[in-house]
Amino acid sequence: MGPLVGLAVRQLPRLKPFNRLQIILQHLSMSKHTDSTAEVLLEKRGCAGVITLNRPKALNAFNLSMIRQIFLQLKTWEKDPETFLIIIKGTGGKAFCAGGDIRAITDAGKVGDRLTQDFFREEYILNNAIGTCQKPYVALIDGITMGGGVGLSVHGHFRVATEKTLFAMPETAIGLFPDVGGGYFLPRLSGKIGYCLALTGFRLKGRDSQKAGIATHFVESEKLPALEEDLIALKSPSKENVADVLNSYHMKCKIDQEKQFVLDEHMDKINSLFSANSMEEIIQNLKQDGSPFALKQLETINKMSPTSLKMTLRQLREGASMNLQDVLIMEYRLSQACMSGHDFYEGVRAVLIDKDQVPKWKPATLEEVTDEFVDNCFKSLGNSDLKL
Repeated sequence: MGPLVGLAVRQLPRLKPFNRLQIILQHLSMSKHTDSTAEVLLEKRGCAGVITLNRPKALNAFNLSMIRQIFLQLKTWEKDPETFLIIIKGTGGKAFCAGGDIRAITDAGKVGDRLTQDFFREEYILNNAIGTCQKPYVALIDGITMGGGVGLSVHGHFRVATEKTLFAMPETAIGLFPDVGGGYFLPRLSGKIGYCLALTGFRLKGRDSQKAGIATHFVESEKLPALEEDLIALKSPSKENVADVLNSYHMKCKIDQEKQFVLDEHMDKINSLFSANSMEEIIQNLKQDGSPFALKQLETINKMSPTSLKMTLRQLREGASMNLQDVLIMEYRLSQACMSGHDFYEGVRAVLIDKDQVPKWKPATLEEVTDEFVDNCFKSLGNSDLKL
């Protein structure tokens, strides 16, 4: 018996066993025939299609099966005249989505399994479907929202953060790069914030994710169920009607309203230090600046994969003038370069498997990562290129 069903039973009045069973069954039947053990729940509720990521023990990290289910349902709801908006959320109270199932991809890569191609291809196709969705798409990013979880939310029309939101793109620490369209949305954030977030994996908490432009709205976590009910109760809503509901909740939320944005006092530094044309120059800028903030970022960057850093800086610089589709095609090429390289497997080992936090990067220094090598990572894969 799951904890929620257990809670429902404990709260029921002392009825005869049969009556109690009837009430429990009634509760369960109200869940619109979804299987509560399923990894992703797909429900039509009122005017909305509701996607619930349902792997709370894994912080709602998603696998290829979940990507496929979400994509098919998203496309079905997009064509359905009775579905007016789409809501995506996570269960468990800790995370919206901590990303993709990196362990499965690592295991597949070690034995040459095609999951290393299929996962990234289908994930990016889903990212594009969200970015081009014709119906209002509302992501309730309550809790941890990292990596692939950002891809399931940031390209949609509306992203609702809470005081529990924890945003990061930490990929350079595991020999990857901030993918899922990071090359599109990160360079479009104010100033050079996106470059700082991408290279350092800097974490934004609560309202800061909205102030940085990741989220569009900020609402108390405990108000999300009421917000969701108000959204699904709308009658044939337009995008403006959805925005009105979100705006009303956002305006009423007073948590951290007066608090200064965490990077506010450092913005001038970020804009100058991270505007350099090369990673070597950024490192030089941080050293020369010498402020506690600059030295902290330098210390963080020095732990990251040199290959990932060079790949990421170029990804964002090129992505700044590309559309989302071209960015995702570029990022698929980069994903395959990482899958056939060394640092991704070493980063996952050090951070997620052995957890010694001491990856042995190859090459070990930025100077050893040649322009020629980076150029090759960005080259067309011919017939294997991502098709959108």
